[in-house]
Amino acid sequence: MGIDKALSRRAAAELVGTAALVTVIVGSGIRAAGLSQDAGVQLLANAAVSAVGLGLLIVLLSPVSGAHLNPVVTLFAWWSQRRGLARFSGREVALYLAAQLAGAVTGGLLAEAMFGRAPGVWSTQVRSAGHVLLGETVATAGLVLVVYGLDRIGRAQLAPVAVASYIGAAIWFTSSGSFANPAATVGRAFTDSLTGIAPASLPGFLTAQLLGGLLGVGLATILYGPPANCPSSDGLLLGDRVRGRSLSRGA
Repeated sequence: MGIDKALSRRAAAELVGTAALVTVIVGSGIRAAGLSQDAGVQLLANAAVSAVGLGLLIVLLSPVSGAHLNPVVTLFAWWSQRRGLARFSGREVALYLAAQLAGAVTGGLLAEAMFGRAPGVWSTQVRSAGHVLLGETVATAGLVLVVYGLDRIGRAQLAPVAVASYIGAAIWFTSSGSFANPAATVGRAFTDSLTGIAPASLPGFLTAQLLGGLLGVGLATILYGPPANCPSSDGLLLGDRVRGRSLSRGA
């Protein structure tokens, strides 16, 4: 059985969106480092541009795929829907994850090429200290809590502003710089720049992100109760199947 048109469109949105997100993150970091030697100015520019870019991508792609752009979000969206009527199937999850990973690597390589740098050079930014991994756990937990909290209180329409604002803030208040996205983390291993991460640091970061996701879901469950069986029609996480079908009917 082939992949239906609606699912293909959703996967394409995840691929393009994740590629754009990583391009924005890496590209703004390269630009900031080229314009200023002040680390604070570099971080401020990168955080602001990353937050604005993420917010715009959520606005544009949420009606198509739910704008997950992040394997942690996809996995815990699947988990929260496992007993509902609009469940993610294993095939859908696998396709989303593959699209996000491919998009992230593409975005990292594209950003390098745009600035005349040799694409495919591994990062040398080592990020393996224990306090940095703790910061990444906190960053990911906060992201999941924000996304799930918005959905559970019926305020998913605020996701573009709320999620982008959280990421912009977390880049500053966490010791890791708030990667909070396994796919983007892998993509950022392909840039030896301000926002890069050495391949040797990937296992620790990915583990911290998974633990942070579990912590975020746990906190959301404590604060807001277990997920409802019937998802809302406009949720960032839970409404994308409905949107994909409606879009396919209008194609």
